[in-house]
Amino acid sequence: MVDADWKSRPVAFDCRHFLGDRPCLWHKREGALCHCDHYEPVTERILIIKLDAIGDVLRTTCVLPPLAQAHPDAAIDWLTRPEALPLLENNPYLSDVIALGPDAFARLSAQPYDEVINLDPGKTSASLAKLASGTQKTGFVLNDRGHVTATNSAAEMWLKMGLFDDLKKGNTRSYPDIMCEIMGLPRNGMRYVLELEQAEVDSARARLDELGIAFDKPVIGLNTGAGDRWALKKWREDGFVDLIDKIHEDPGSDVQVVLLGGQRELERNDRIAGRSKGPVFNAGFDPDIRRFAALVSLCDVTVCGDTLALHLAIALGGRVVALFGPTSSAEIELFGSGRKIVPEMDCLVCYKAECDFVPNCMDLITSEMVKNAISAELAIALGRG
Repeated sequence: MVDADWKSRPVAFDCRHFLGDRPCLWHKREGALCHCDHYEPVTERILIIKLDAIGDVLRTTCVLPPLAQAHPDAAIDWLTRPEALPLLENNPYLSDVIALGPDAFARLSAQPYDEVINLDPGKTSASLAKLASGTQKTGFVLNDRGHVTATNSAAEMWLKMGLFDDLKKGNTRSYPDIMCEIMGLPRNGMRYVLELEQAEVDSARARLDELGIAFDKPVIGLNTGAGDRWALKKWREDGFVDLIDKIHEDPGSDVQVVLLGGQRELERNDRIAGRSKGPVFNAGFDPDIRRFAALVSLCDVTVCGDTLALHLAIALGGRVVALFGPTSSAEIELFGSGRKIVPEMDCLVCYKAECDFVPNCMDLITSEMVKNAISAELAIALGRG
């Protein structure tokens, strides 16, 4: 039977930790009641809309620290597609993560926000920004004639960079810089935010342990894929095979090489492993993004193209060697966690799906370039650089 004093028990509806349909984190952990030491009254509500793609969602988390610093009493919600939700789990800057779907439209129609921030000029995102109830709209919204419009000059610049190849090619600023300018924020404390649980890391460690990985020796992760939208972002299979052999050429080398990738890379990684003369561990495929992220977190250095693995490695504090060709290396901010390999070719940053040049830009990246970059990054990772 419920205690008779339930009517007199206060509820902190304005607390950042209030969930409504279940106990808050601190009640579950400590049995705390409302207006406890963890009480954080919310005086402002902000909505971020960022839907596509998964890697873009992760790299956009870099705006959260400066946003929270500029709005310390704000509750920040994030609206995204269901497939990106795992990347936002346990994010300490977010009060709620909303999955795009029927429930999201109910929230948008009922929940008033002080500011709605949409950083994607796509029509779906701009439509959601228009639907959301917000005193201030920042970034991109759909106007009454169904056109995407920018709310300020920085957003207009980003919009036009997506429309005109010459502007994209000529850009020298990073994505975080541009997003902060659109939002009117300084870069203070900017970083990727991805919080893995220890159990997830332990599970990944057990998986690599089963493969025979020794964690008292260096681990190099090779992510061999790059998605389907721009297939030219992939480095060639011969390059990875030659790289593995070169890594193992050094006398006394105790470096361990692990092949990483998604479902599309299963056959590719099998071929690379079968052709390599030196030992290589094939981590296979795991559809769970967070388990894949945990695997990346256990690599001392990750080699990858401009793809999700790059953003995961940056977020998780590992060293990275990033290979660029048809996409913009300038837009990617490594936050001091690695180095970029960019070939010399006039037509870089073309964003083409196909190329007639032989060799193409990614072909000009040699295994020697990558091997030298790995050696330099590994020295830093091991405290020798």
